Amino acid sequence: MTASKHSNVPRRAVLWLALATIGMGPAAAGAAAPGHWQRQLSWQNRQATMQHAGTGYLLSHPGGNRQIAAGAAQAHTASTLFDGLFAMAQDDLRQDSVQAIRDGAFDHDKAIDCHCFETGANWHYVWTRDLSYSVDLGLWRFDPDRARASMRFKLSKVRNPKMPQGLYPMQDTGSGGSWPISTDRIVWFLGARHLLDDKAFAAEVYQALGDTLKQDRQYIYDARLGLYRGETSFLDWRQQTYPAWTANNVTFIAQSFALSTNVLHYQAMKLAARLARQHGDQAAATRYTQHAEALKQAINTRFWRADRDMYMSYIGGNGAPYEAYDLLGLSLAITSGVADPARARASLAHYPTWAAGSPVIWPERKDQPIYHNRAIWPFVSAYELRAARKVDDAPRIAHALRSIMRGAALAGSNMENFSLLAQSTHVDEGKLSGPVIDSPRQLWSVAGYLNMVIEGVFGVTDDGAVKPKIPASLVPMLFGQHDSIRLVLPGRTITLHKPAKLSGDLLVAGKVSTQGQTTDVTLRGIDTHSPALPQGAPMYAPATPPAPTMTRADSGWQVQAPKADTLYVDGVARKLHGHALELPAQAAPPCVSATTHDASGVESLHSPRACAGTPAAVSGTWPRTWKAPATGTYRVWLRYDNDHGSIETGITAAVRQLHAQCGSAGQSATVVMPQSVGENDSTYALIHARAGERCTFTLEPGFNMSDLANFAHYTGGQGGSQGPLNQADIGALKIERANGTEGRE
Repeated sequence: MTASKHSNVPRRAVLWLALATIGMGPAAAGAAAPGHWQRQLSWQNRQATMQHAGTGYLLSHPGGNRQIAAGAAQAHTASTLFDGLFAMAQDDLRQDSVQAIRDGAFDHDKAIDCHCFETGANWHYVWTRDLSYSVDLGLWRFDPDRARASMRFKLSKVRNPKMPQGLYPMQDTGSGGSWPISTDRIVWFLGARHLLDDKAFAAEVYQALGDTLKQDRQYIYDARLGLYRGETSFLDWRQQTYPAWTANNVTFIAQSFALSTNVLHYQAMKLAARLARQHGDQAAATRYTQHAEALKQAINTRFWRADRDMYMSYIGGNGAPYEAYDLLGLSLAITSGVADPARARASLAHYPTWAAGSPVIWPERKDQPIYHNRAIWPFVSAYELRAARKVDDAPRIAHALRSIMRGAALAGSNMENFSLLAQSTHVDEGKLSGPVIDSPRQLWSVAGYLNMVIEGVFGVTDDGAVKPKIPASLVPMLFGQHDSIRLVLPGRTITLHKPAKLSGDLLVAGKVSTQGQTTDVTLRGIDTHSPALPQGAPMYAPATPPAPTMTRADSGWQVQAPKADTLYVDGVARKLHGHALELPAQAAPPCVSATTHDASGVESLHSPRACAGTPAAVSGTWPRTWKAPATGTYRVWLRYDNDHGSIETGITAAVRQLHAQCGSAGQSATVVMPQSVGENDSTYALIHARAGERCTFTLEPGFNMSDLANFAHYTGGQGGSQGPLNQADIGALKIERANGTEGRE
């Protein structure tokens, strides 16, 4: 669920690793007596049972009974439960296949003709990220025409004649007025890459890919860190994943960098290089390849946290590390090849799990209800399963697969999310109850289950190869007393044969033979030496401390940080003694934030920043001029008010190109003014000036989502049906000395 789906929903040392990691015992892992998970499963006093009913199935679950028709694709294993849930996912997909869509924020909630996949039982629209992840997880196999039509629905030309024309995927309405605060529209290409057998669509993809990468390079790429800015993909309820103080200020998010969004850009560049070669444009292919490899290196340099052996979910605009991790970003880093084999295996091995499954974020937030926080999302578990298959992590493959099965069986549908500990659709905890929002037959959960069967168990890859990786712990459930299991797809049958003697902890392909449309695979066992699942991690992060205070001292600056033990000075950690630290005087007044650690070494999120010194304020009409007092690097930003929509949603983030002419040197950068609550700071730019140089500043309009033609259908706020809107009330231009690499947030 994204915030765009409902306007009233908020946007979507000592280490814990030193704690004992305990392998999952039979009860926790679900490996109970023979027959368990074949017809039924039990979990925390809840039970689901699957039985054959005519040509289909009957699922009995805590919410009632569900009749399930046999699907066009069929699994034949020893587990009626596994097979029936595969049929249920196809039945959910059938219900999600519609001829018209609607949403209260578009066309006044009138039906829009679209041969599309709607997002779920409670969401009758098409959203870029939900759809794209769903197609990538396999919907392209089941209904490529509908998948292609759905993808086209999220592709748009430009309606603003004053902007460069092109073809772009639409960033869903979201935080602070959408792109370029939320920047994961690039995920569109993750789904589109599977549908290129249609020449007309392939041509659109190639054009959109070139246009989008060029635009993102201009507006959200930061050459200093070599990364793309913006919010974490899918984790768009900022209070659950970002510091609580971002509730009324998303400038930090616009300035920051997210692992998932950067990995998606890497994958888009790899696709662009491949398509450019196919089009005979070797120069473009070389450029995209170079950009991709540079981005891969930057991701590994900036997001890898060596003391945790994991990739961080996001980092600050100044590169400051944050104790925040997310399973989707981590899985994408592994499956994309951004993570080398050692880091891929280590980061997955250290991501915490609980008995019901793996949380989408870690550590959790004590003050937030269940949604992204303390939750399992089946589509993310499907990406976790992909990542586990890539590194041959047998325990995690089994754990993810069971989690996906259990959730679908107990709910009687492929729900969007579940509580982490109970794996239920509601836990009553007063204000912290949840999941806050949920929906049956949620499209990406449906796709996740289908992918779990086709790829996760039977090993059918995107290119049609068959590479099964079945944990030995799942053999009793899947094979029972049978020697083989079978997957029947339209036009193809795959049969997996159990080896005569079981050995090792993972069954992989041994002998493979294909005759016509039938593939037979004789499995063989290997020992992966996989680590035990990392249980026993503390669940919660410590509370975020208040912002530090800074006062002038004889020799520099005195910093007080109550309830904190660590101070980040321009992004670099310094230990505090008695909640205080004295900083020496320096040319660039420092900016600081504070964190604290719990007894196990888990770090809080950062406090708001405090900055020393008083920035220059340049007002008046444009162009504005300023004289540099000394040679160096300066942060430049705008005071502004953008009241053209809620901070939760919309498409009217104000974007400007800031140009600085300092002497003979011209410098340009993007500044973003999100929809805000009152007056706020924009994102900052860095410029270089020499002592005594006079700098002249000008502003030019930038691009935002309201410039796209398809947003003429948006009636839920400004910038839609009444025409493009990219405005803010701009106050003072603020300038202060910077150290050259760090920045104010």
